[in-house]
Amino acid sequence: MSEVSIHPTAIVDPGASIGEGSRVWHWVHVCGGARIGRGCSLGQNVFVGNDVSLGDNVKVQNNVSIYDAVTLENDVFCGPSMVFTNVYNPRAAVARKSEYRRTLVRRGATLGANCTVVCGITVGEFAFVAAGAVVNRDVKPYALMVGVPARQIGWMSRHGERLDLPLEGAAEAVCRTTGERYRLVDGYCERIEQ
Repeated sequence: MSEVSIHPTAIVDPGASIGEGSRVWHWVHVCGGARIGRGCSLGQNVFVGNDVSLGDNVKVQNNVSIYDAVTLENDVFCGPSMVFTNVYNPRAAVARKSEYRRTLVRRGATLGANCTVVCGITVGEFAFVAAGAVVNRDVKPYALMVGVPARQIGWMSRHGERLDLPLEGAAEAVCRTTGERYRLVDGYCERIEQ
């Protein structure tokens, strides 16, 4: 892996940990307690709080703020201007820093442009949240979520292709790009190991 690349306009506070090969672009602010893995990309005007952990190969597009109490596992994609919250019921006149709710985004998930992830939930691995959706409850692995509030309309493969599976019942499907096989069992999609 290569060295970390930090643009001269970026601010990386002392104590921040940034893994090999990561790129920090224009006007980014990384707070001192942040932990950023290897091969990550932080686009223009990104903010990363103190109590934030990013796995390896996380891609954060322009204008995203990742506030305290957010964890992104490996290979998560955050689309342009998507939003994380960390307080469920904020008020300017009421201090609630002790009430942050933890948010976990599992490996390989995609959070589309301008979507909002309300604090205190888990987004399952390889889930796909569409642009503009508002996620206010846990998301199953491989689920395709759309709308306000977000609702599940289907399933996605690890490659980001829509799977021909019903929402419930028992069925199998194949990713048309990779040939990987998936099955639906008890309302959950899983990849069939080959």
